[in-house]
Amino acid sequence: MTAPEPSSLLVIACGALAREIEWLKRTNAWRNLSVKCLDAELHNHPDKIPEKLETLIADNHDQFDQIFVAYGDCGTGGRIDKVLARWNLERLPGAHCYSFYATEARFNALADAEPGTFYLTDFLVRHFDRLVVRGLQLDRHPQLLPQFFGHYQRVVYLAQQDDDQLQLAARRAASYLGLRFETLTTGMGELGQHLERQVLNLQRVSGAHHAAH
Repeated sequence: MTAPEPSSLLVIACGALAREIEWLKRTNAWRNLSVKCLDAELHNHPDKIPEKLETLIADNHDQFDQIFVAYGDCGTGGRIDKVLARWNLERLPGAHCYSFYATEARFNALADAEPGTFYLTDFLVRHFDRLVVRGLQLDRHPQLLPQFFGHYQRVVYLAQQDDDQLQLAARRAASYLGLRFETLTTGMGELGQHLERQVLNLQRVSGAHHAAH
């Protein structure tokens, strides 16, 4: 009698979360969890996210026992949720990664205290030049800077790691934007809890299935 195949969980994630999810996977030894990512540059074109997400779901739906989507709404105006409803899938709660890194309550407090806040994460700090400066063509058209960032008052860096080099780079980014700088070390926030819930659910369903057979 052959042993049953281990149940498998696919996390479809924004590329901005890839490093953190892989770290959580290694740290927790989630061997039955696979990760596939969409390009983080889609955050500059959120209208394209739902279609690309649906394609990736369709391509992988029959190959995994469970799929979880590591996206917030991410500026899609509810269109990600419409895709997930068609496939009966769940996603991370909240509007974007800032809210589950900071936790919903703390993020709401930050937003209420200063609505004109531009948020950075470790990923955005590492890729600030590519995604913000070049992504918004500020390198070629610096006169656009006030149009994009004129209504912002501060930068809040939600740090996943306590890293001096990233802190320095985040301060440079705030200086480039002409905004005051604040930092808050969040660690992984609620990301690990949400992924762990999916892993435990997979194990529970798998255990019930094997018991039935």
